[in-house]
Amino acid sequence: MTAPATRRATYDDVLSAPEHMIAEVLFGTLYTQACPAIPHALACTRLSAILGNQFDTDVEGPNSWFLLNKPELHLGSEPDIIVPDLAGWRGARAQQVPAEGPWIGVPPDWACEIISPSTQARDRGVKLDIYLREQVRHVWLVDPIAETLEVYRHGGAHWIRCALYASNAAVHAEPFESFELQLAKIWRRPPTTTP
Repeated sequence: MTAPATRRATYDDVLSAPEHMIAEVLFGTLYTQACPAIPHALACTRLSAILGNQFDTDVEGPNSWFLLNKPELHLGSEPDIIVPDLAGWRGARAQQVPAEGPWIGVPPDWACEIISPSTQARDRGVKLDIYLREQVRHVWLVDPIAETLEVYRHGGAHWIRCALYASNAAVHAEPFESFELQLAKIWRRPPTTTP
């Protein structure tokens, strides 16, 4: 007797997920997760603001970027439905991103995942595999607990880890190497108050 075929998850499954959950379909499997914890959300917000102020401008050119927080990407023929924490399209490729609609079918030039204990295996596994297949040029893995930034460059059949930065380093990280990113600004905790 043969085992019953496993049904591939679809966009309908994403639309049916609870509103407070982030839903993705990766290689036909539905994944859901709650909104991120404070360290994760803080790192994402601060990194978005820092890079946005520096690179997401109205000036067109090869060094201009179109950056988005948590865009819903539909990539590949099936497709995979993937939600990076941050993504960016560089220069002329930004013009391919639709101005309206609920999702984007154009692979980004850069994606960033803010990893947490509950998402780390997926971020380092199937999501990196999809980004590699779709020829995303760079991926950052940011760990706000360990205070690290890993930078990966597309290497054809595999990822090349370009750098691992930690703690309070000031870095020129691909593909934003023209700018000095001070990692301490990403990790900085809000001031604590006493009653």
